[in-house]
Amino acid sequence: MTSRRTTAVSATVAALVLSGLAAAPGAFAHGSMTDPVSRVAGCYAEGPESPDSAACKAAVAASGTQAFYDWNGVNIANAAGKHRELIPDGELCSAGNEKYRGLDLARADWPASPMNSGGHTFRYKGTAPHKGSFELYVTKDGYDPSKPLKWSDLEAKPFATVTDPGMRNGDYVFTGTVPEKSGRHLIYSIWQRSDSPEAFYTCSDVVFGKDSGGGAPVPAPSAPSEEPTRAGHGGHGGHTAPSTTAPGTTAPSSTAPGGTATPGSDAAPGSAAPAPAAHGSGEELAETGGDSATAYLATGGAAVLGLGAIVLFATARRRSSR
Repeated sequence: MTSRRTTAVSATVAALVLSGLAAAPGAFAHGSMTDPVSRVAGCYAEGPESPDSAACKAAVAASGTQAFYDWNGVNIANAAGKHRELIPDGELCSAGNEKYRGLDLARADWPASPMNSGGHTFRYKGTAPHKGSFELYVTKDGYDPSKPLKWSDLEAKPFATVTDPGMRNGDYVFTGTVPEKSGRHLIYSIWQRSDSPEAFYTCSDVVFGKDSGGGAPVPAPSAPSEEPTRAGHGGHGGHTAPSTTAPGTTAPSSTAPGGTATPGSDAAPGSAAPAPAAHGSGEELAETGGDSATAYLATGGAAVLGLGAIVLFATARRRSSR
């Protein structure tokens, strides 16, 4: 009987080890642009189950809700700087990931952050910080948002580049000089890790002055106002259910159309209140960060040690009972 009990305990613990390792990638999503707010982050803030804007509704219909719970994972695992080679025209916002295909919808009504030419403080929520570099591009004059975004729609050179920017309240914060533009445009960001070939991508719709599409106020997106769902980012196979907070019940921060963010503040563009800090943040420098394998080893090692202890304890009890 004791032998059977030992075997059962061992099997149970082994199952827990395996399930823990399988779930480990869920803690390793990485981030997205929040000033100006990216499409994926803005739609997550609206609530994937019942988004407010027509563009986000269409994006959810095309991609499903999980893509937006995984708003911080639009990536290519083995990019290694080959962004233009790996991402086809028309798929820049999804980075060629079928999961995020709704982000590539060519529409002129995506919620857009107010933007001014000149100096701007950019923020990129780093939910799993890593060393690396950021490049920001803006669309050329004559950009037509009703057509699929192509590489040739972007200015040839980034208007802002930075390596290993500091962090404030969970955000990478850096400045750049935005070129003179007018009307509706798009800012495209590439975050290439230096400790891995992995890279992340965002599309942020912006409007300089009044929207060239007409006199109606431009709806401005809000940045996510809570800790993101612990879902695995693209390329690592994570897929989890939404958090216990009911989707759509967290109201985005109120935004007055045409509002601007104060450089150096924690407010999202157009937002009247600063975005909440990520839990456990506060570091001023980017962390080196290991890849997800580090966590697998740590989790697995602890679990295996626990398994060994239980088996040894059960064996000792069996011997003492003889």
